Amino acid sequence: MFLRRFLTGGMGSLLMAKVKETTGVVGLEVVPNAREVLISLYTRTLKEIEAVPEDEGYRKAVESFTSHRLQVCQEEEDWEAIEKRIGCGQVEELIEEAQDELKLIAKMIEWDPWGVPDDYECEVIEDDTPIPKHVPQHRPPPLPKEFYKTLEAVQSKPASKDESSNQ
Repeated sequence: MFLRRFLTGGMGSLLMAKVKETTGVVGLEVVPNAREVLISLYTRTLKEIEAVPEDEGYRKAVESFTSHRLQVCQEEEDWEAIEKRIGCGQVEELIEEAQDELKLIAKMIEWDPWGVPDDYECEVIEDDTPIPKHVPQHRPPPLPKEFYKTLEAVQSKPASKDESSNQ
C-alpha cells in the first residue's frame, strides 16, 4: 500500500500510472491490467461472433459495439479515459459484460435462433384489454445516440467481398 501511494503521488507518478484502489462495488475486485484484459476479451468476441451468419442483427450489433470498445481500448492507455469514452461503467464492469457476451454467443450458436424455416408460422395473440389506472406504466427515457448507430448498422446490408475489395 505504501509503495503504491509513493509511486502514484508526486514524482512517482512518472513511475506508475494512477492505480485504482477499489471499485466501490461489493464483490467486484479491481483488475490492475483491465485494458489488456478488455482488449483480449473484445478480440475473442469478434472472432467467436463470426460463427453467427453475417446478415443476422445479433451479429451486427455485437460487432458494432465490440469494435467500438476495442478501438477505444487500443487508443487509450489509462483506465479512466477508457471508462469515460465508453461511458458504460467501470472497466471491471466492462470485463464482466464482455465475459457474459462470450457466454451468450456460445448459447446463441447452440440455440440457432436464425435457423427458423421460411415457412414457419407463429400464432400472434393480441390483448387489447386496457391497463387499469392504478397500475404504473413504464415510460423509458430517450435512447442514447449509440443505440441508433447500432440500429443503423443492423439495418444496413453488409458489403459483399467484391464491393469491399474494389474500394
